[in-house]
Amino acid sequence: MSSSQEAPLSAEAYRFIVDLIYRHSRIKLGSDKQALLSSRLTKRLRSIGLNSFDEYCAVLRSPQSQDEIEELLDLISTNHTRFYREPDHFDYLIAKILPPLIPTLIARHFPLRIWSAASSSGEEPYTLAIVLSEFLRAFPAVDWQICASDISNRVLNAAKQGVYRMDAVEPVPPDLLKRYFQKGFGAQEGKCRVRSELRDKVRYERINLFQHEYPIPLQQHVIFCRNVMIYFDIQSREQAVKRMSHYLAPGGFLIVGHSESLMGINHGLKSIQQGIYQKP
Repeated sequence: MSSSQEAPLSAEAYRFIVDLIYRHSRIKLGSDKQALLSSRLTKRLRSIGLNSFDEYCAVLRSPQSQDEIEELLDLISTNHTRFYREPDHFDYLIAKILPPLIPTLIARHFPLRIWSAASSSGEEPYTLAIVLSEFLRAFPAVDWQICASDISNRVLNAAKQGVYRMDAVEPVPPDLLKRYFQKGFGAQEGKCRVRSELRDKVRYERINLFQHEYPIPLQQHVIFCRNVMIYFDIQSREQAVKRMSHYLAPGGFLIVGHSESLMGINHGLKSIQQGIYQKP
């Protein structure tokens, strides 16, 4: 198959694939995304030796389709992110959430748990790891762990490596860049890698927010789920928030993106400020 024009994505095949994507991820693609989906899938068809989108739909309908469905979700996922994105959320974490929480954790010998629920290629969880590492230098008795998840295996594999171009880490303050990253040489010139002691604090899992259970501990103190619910319809947002709230500790915080809101859904959380909600 040399081009998508030789085997165009029919309206029927497009509807089937769009419905499948929605059922498995709640990502809703409109009719204006047909050309984009066709373009993204063409390379996939070539790589697995198929000659038409109808053949691809047959694969997706087969009993052994789960792996290919995951590949499909990977292809359509949007993974725009950067270090210290929407920095006031990290400021709020340092100024308002951690100071009253840490003494309680120390008294109860309980670890600090934070979940980055749409971690993409790792910039958000590694930013969180830097922020926590810096804040908790004054509290060495506090154990902490970041769970990081995404629906895309591709970006999770990149995140686990923790390797970034130098221009990608420009938002990181120079002193923290020196402390937490190793500069690349030779074949890795122009890149840097998150130091192993920081990488070890982040545990990655592939998680679909709509799966029945999440492979993470309960009693999370903060969940960052930013800039992903904009792709969901209102019913799906409500379902995702309720499931994530189940994993929040009492008094824990859910933080969503600046462009997102929980207005119009039944979530049971207290609105603190733009994008920040607290479980009673």
